[in-house]
Formats: sequence, C-alpha cells, structure tokens
Amino acid sequence: MNTATVPSLDDRIGLRAPLLFACVSLLGFGLAYSLIGTVLSGIAFPHQATGSIVERDGRAVGSSLIAQPFVDARYFQPRPSAAKYDPMAAAGSNQARSNPDLRKRLAEETAAIAAREGIALSEVPPELATQSGGGLDPQISPRSAQVQAARVARARGIDPAQVDALIAQHTQPPQYGVLGEPRVNVLALNLALDAQQRQHLDTRTRR
Repeated sequence: MNTATVPSLDDRIGLRAPLLFACVSLLGFGLAYSLIGTVLSGIAFPHQATGSIVERDGRAVGSSLIAQPFVDARYFQPRPSAAKYDPMAAAGSNQARSNPDLRKRLAEETAAIAAREGIALSEVPPELATQSGGGLDPQISPRSAQVQAARVARARGIDPAQVDALIAQHTQPPQYGVLGEPRVNVLALNLALDAQQRQHLDTRTRR
C-alpha cells in the first residue's frame, strides 16, 4: 500500500500550531480589536464615533463631517462635489489643470455662481467653484460664505448684518492656530439661520 500521501503524526502536529495561530489572529485582530476600538471610541468620543450626526428636533439632518447639497436660496451652498455628495463614493474629478473639460466646467461653475449671487466673475472665490479631493468637504472659507450672504438675507427677508454676524460666529480658526485656514461649516451655519428665524417668529407671536 502506498502511504506517501498519508500525513504522518508529526505533519499533523506541525500543522496544528499555524492553524491555531491563524484562528487566534482572526478572532483577536478581526473581532476583538474591532469591538474594543468601537467601545473605547464610544466612551471617549461618543459624538464622533457615531458619525458626528447632527439632529434638529430629534431628527437627523446630516453630519458635521460630510457636505450635502442645499438647493433652496435661503441656504448657503457648499463646494461642488464630483461624488454628488455620496459618502460611499468620495472622490475628486482627478482631472489635470490642463484638461479642457476641467477648464470648461470651472468656467461654467464660476458663471453660475456669479449669476446666482449677483456678483462679478472676478468676485467668485476659486474654491467655491472647485471640487475638493474627496468631494465631501463640509466647510467653506469665510470669503465663500460672505459672497452668499446677500442672497441668503434677501431670500429670508432679514437684515444682511444678521447673516454677517452668524458667519462671524461660525468661523472656525485654523486648527491649533496653525493648521489649515479659517473655515465655516455649511450645515451648522444653515441650522443657525433657521434657529434664529424661528426665534424671531416666536418672539413676534408672543407680542
């Protein structure tokens, strides 16, 4: 009888250690590590661990980390998104500056913003017409917010100074004072506008 293909006792013992290590690694690094990380992050950073979800009146309205489109003239607009603001498809256009399609899109986007805000083409901040690398940046620069202030105030029928004040209140400085540029979270600013207007309406109703 040919026994060349039958594993010996030593072979079976030799396989036991790597198989055991593989199982322990799978459970330890694949399951236990993930569970421990989830639990610890939930304790240390409960808001961030659940996606930095923003709620209004007990209902989720978005995430402070992900941009979303606002089509109503009463709201500030974020930067354009190559991913259509889909967090599962985060990406930029990956087009070089020399790409004619990119140049055409930028020209069209700049013209559309200028028409929407009632400003000259030269007054449109370049970043407001360009897509970010991930396509989901939730913030814009203070300048990009300021060029939209007049349109928002007009659509809401409020004093432009009130809108400017909210922009100033929601302008975040560079992280740690040196990293990045001043920025404004679009969702937070729009929610603050709604809250301010509701407060004014409630005050008038009480009178």
